[in-house]
Amino acid sequence: MMNYWIQLSIEYANQRSYLDDLFYVYPTIPEGIRNIDQDIWKDIERAFNQKNNIELLTSLLKLDLFPIKDSYVAYLKRDKSSIEKNPATVNRLCGRLYEMGLDNIFKHCSEPKETNRQIGPLFKRWLNKKALGIKPVRIDEFLKTENNAILYGSDAEMRNFANKYLNYNRNKGLDFIGRFNGKYVIGEAKFLTDFGGHQNAQFNDAVEILKLKHIKAIPIAILDGVLYIKGNNKMYKQLTTTFKSCNIMSSLVLREFLYQI
Repeated sequence: MMNYWIQLSIEYANQRSYLDDLFYVYPTIPEGIRNIDQDIWKDIERAFNQKNNIELLTSLLKLDLFPIKDSYVAYLKRDKSSIEKNPATVNRLCGRLYEMGLDNIFKHCSEPKETNRQIGPLFKRWLNKKALGIKPVRIDEFLKTENNAILYGSDAEMRNFANKYLNYNRNKGLDFIGRFNGKYVIGEAKFLTDFGGHQNAQFNDAVEILKLKHIKAIPIAILDGVLYIKGNNKMYKQLTTTFKSCNIMSSLVLREFLYQI
C-alpha cells in the first residue's frame, strides 16, 4: 500500500499549481553575471593577442569559471606545473579559445552560477519565514521546551544535535530537525530538477536517511521536483515500488504531516 504522503505529493504535483507553489520554497533565480577581475582580464587580452598559450591558459585558470568545458581543465587548475609539462593539451585548449574569440571567452567566464548549486540553502530560508507556522530556534531554546519546535543551526550543529540526542550516526548534516506532538522528526530536503545521473544520485542520497535503524526520531525525505511525474522514469518507479511505504513527501505537504504525527 502506498504511503499516504507520497500519494498526496504525487496528487499535488499532478493536479495543482505545483511549480507555482514550489517557487515559494525554491525561488531559483539565477544570480547576476560573475565579476571578472579586471587585472586578470587585461592579462588574458594581452596573452590572447600575442598568442601566448601558456600565459593565456594560466590567466584563465585564475578565474572562477573556465570558458570551455573540458575534462582536463580541472587537472591543470589543481596542478599548475602540468601546464608546462603538457604542451599538446595546452595547444589543443588554446586552439579552441582562439576560435571562440575574446568576446565569447568573456561571456562564458562571466556566466551565472548554475541554479542547482544555489538550491541548497533555500529550504532552510523558507523554514525561517515561518512557513510551517513556527520560527526555527537555536539549540538552547529548542531544548528548553517540549512544545512544537524546529531547530535552527548550521549543518554541523544539526548533525551534532542529532548525534547526541537522537542516536543519529551519519557524518552528514541534516536539513530538518523538528519536534511535533512530542515526537522528533529528522529530514533531508532536495529539489530534483531533472532526470539523469547526478539527480538520481541526489535522490539516492536523500533516501538513505529512511534506512537508518535505532534512531530516536521519525526519518523523512522532503523531496520535490521531477520524481512525482508519473511515467517510466527511474525515480518515479523507485518512489512507487522500493520506497512506497516510506515517509517521502513534498515540502508543500510537510506542514500537514508534522501537525498530525
